[in-house]
Amino acid sequence: MITFRNVSVEYRPGEKALDDINLEIQEGEFVVIVGLSGAGKSTLIRTINNLVPITDGELQVDGNSVGDLSRSGVRKLRSRIGMIFQGFNLVDRATVIQNVLMGRVYKLPTWRNVFGAYPKKDKQIAAKALNRVDLLEKAHSRATDLSGGQRQRVGIARALSQEPRVILADEPVASLDPPTSHAVMQHLQKINRDLGITTIVNLHFLDLATAYGDRIIGLRGGKVVFDGKGSECTPEIFEGIYGRSLTAEDTLQEDI
Repeated sequence: MITFRNVSVEYRPGEKALDDINLEIQEGEFVVIVGLSGAGKSTLIRTINNLVPITDGELQVDGNSVGDLSRSGVRKLRSRIGMIFQGFNLVDRATVIQNVLMGRVYKLPTWRNVFGAYPKKDKQIAAKALNRVDLLEKAHSRATDLSGGQRQRVGIARALSQEPRVILADEPVASLDPPTSHAVMQHLQKINRDLGITTIVNLHFLDLATAYGDRIIGLRGGKVVFDGKGSECTPEIFEGIYGRSLTAEDTLQEDI
């Protein structure tokens, strides 16, 4: 599904955010990427939908060489990749169902999006996505009236409404409390298992990573320093990824 071959990203000459990355991610995998702030986690997943262009190497996504795509090719690629953001990225004054329908933008003519003239089929897809994250009863509430966890579930539903081949989640629980964080991760895990959508999640909290990641990729200084099963990850391995001793801030719990 996704192949990185000697991929590097330079934001400024001599400063590599990613440094010679080689990875293969199979269709249907649930992958968690861990690392300290600045390790390259967000850069890595944002190369997959070309929000961050690669500088060197080759990146293949779903049969496409991302660096060679035209503008229309990039648009088509992004239509198959759902993106979930740390800050939710919802339109607060819009209703929940309107926010979810924004995931259908790539599928519809511009005039339908401008006037909100969504076909019945698209409304059904949006409602089904909301039902999958247990928020159908909030469909006509304003986004601004929701809790943080509910807002993130709307973000998941919006990504699902694209009918994506890949879901990317960039620190989706960073601003949530522990019970809500687990609820969001459980929804992502269930979607992956039920629908077989390749799912890649950036996380800082190590207990969440081992609880939900079938595979964990560790980044440090833009390089892959670990790639293995979540069940194999011990505190010692995480210390190797982070390059320091673990602290209470590295987990959702008070104790490591």
